[in-house]
Amino acid sequence: MAGLVVWRRGGGGAAAAAASCVRSGVSAYSQVPSVARHLHVTMVASAAAAAGRSASSISQQEMVIDMQKTAAVLNPKEAPPEKVVPPDKIGNQKKRSSSSSSKFLLLGKSEEELQDLAAAHGERKYRGRQLHQLIYKNKAKEIQDCAQLPKLFRDSLETAGWSIGRAPIHHVATSSDGTAKILLQLVDDRLVETVGIPVEETPGANRLTACVSSQVGCPLKCTFCATGKGGFFRSLKPHEIVEQVLAIEEMFNHRVTNVVFMGMGEPMLNLTNVLAALRVLNQDLHIGQRMMTISTVGVPNTIARLATYKLQSTLAISLHAPNQLLRSQIVPSAKAYPLEALMEDCSHYFKTTGRRLSFEYTLLEGINDQKHHAEELADLLHHWELGRHVNIIPYNPVADSEFRRPRKQAILEFVETLAARRVTASVRQTRGLDANAACGQLRNEFQKVPIRVPSGPSA
Repeated sequence: MAGLVVWRRGGGGAAAAAASCVRSGVSAYSQVPSVARHLHVTMVASAAAAAGRSASSISQQEMVIDMQKTAAVLNPKEAPPEKVVPPDKIGNQKKRSSSSSSKFLLLGKSEEELQDLAAAHGERKYRGRQLHQLIYKNKAKEIQDCAQLPKLFRDSLETAGWSIGRAPIHHVATSSDGTAKILLQLVDDRLVETVGIPVEETPGANRLTACVSSQVGCPLKCTFCATGKGGFFRSLKPHEIVEQVLAIEEMFNHRVTNVVFMGMGEPMLNLTNVLAALRVLNQDLHIGQRMMTISTVGVPNTIARLATYKLQSTLAISLHAPNQLLRSQIVPSAKAYPLEALMEDCSHYFKTTGRRLSFEYTLLEGINDQKHHAEELADLLHHWELGRHVNIIPYNPVADSEFRRPRKQAILEFVETLAARRVTASVRQTRGLDANAACGQLRNEFQKVPIRVPSGPSA
């Protein structure tokens, strides 16, 4: 189509599409956010292919309608309000916390903010410090559970519309290797997944990693990813991200030492809330910034934005292919955000922050696991002076997927080829396969069959 463009630095492509729409009498394009303009291209082309149509057959009006839908998906502020199901209408589903219908949430507040809140309710500020410990250390779920606080203060908070903001656990799947996947039921009855991965490094010294989600589903729909197949609903709020870590700490009765944003969703499409959650995890749960990793497949303009925060956390780039042609076939969003632009942004990030990036590469049998792919990958990283480390992820089989996991020998040869070209690579240990909780498998029967509101009277 005339207005179909790909992303390029400076926004020239978006401007050309806007001009084309204006000439066609379509003024709505100007209301579409820039990130949505960058990314809607892939979705339009994919939809056309699925319908057996060529991109050129799609009208300008159809394109604008699709852009508006994409804007609603990628920008939570513009998305229509989600329908909230009242607790008394859920029927035989698990009873949720009373915090679901509250106006104000304590989870996510800093110690200073809780002290100010205590003072605003006529209490001494140390009550705010107590409240902070009850929320983040004692894992209190309801205000009335905080017996250390005066009842008058507890009642005053609830009367004003405050609640803690914890979410009930819908389901837990555990693996023989100790990995556990937790499904949390949010206020709007969406399910979000988080994974706890315990590792005993030395006798008596254990590491507990929380793999957290940033969105309910994912709009980018990488072809090999199970999460994308389940659709996209909305981005998570900061307290909903923090809740995942608290739930894992409770389940394992052990503090979380590492956090990776590698669960459901694309963190960079929810960057404001991800950064807010990271602050809470660092300052209130005392997880070091260097112990946290933000993973992204790449979203235009967001890596440069992240660089301005000068975080000590690791930025992991999900490459999955050594060239633009192959990457655009397995990572649809690469059509709107070319590999060269992504690598240029990565180089800028390193020069701005001084923090080296890591790269993730999912090995798919017969697709991207050949020796020449490894050689090309090494050349790509050296060209951009970013060739420090690659995290190799053998594909985890998912139902209804045409992809297969490479043979062990092919995995070893890929790593050896990288090493011969001075690129360090490690193979990620597969965890939680029998709990359907390994990376790329964050989906199960609970996602396939969404929670439904009963049509008859509630039980």
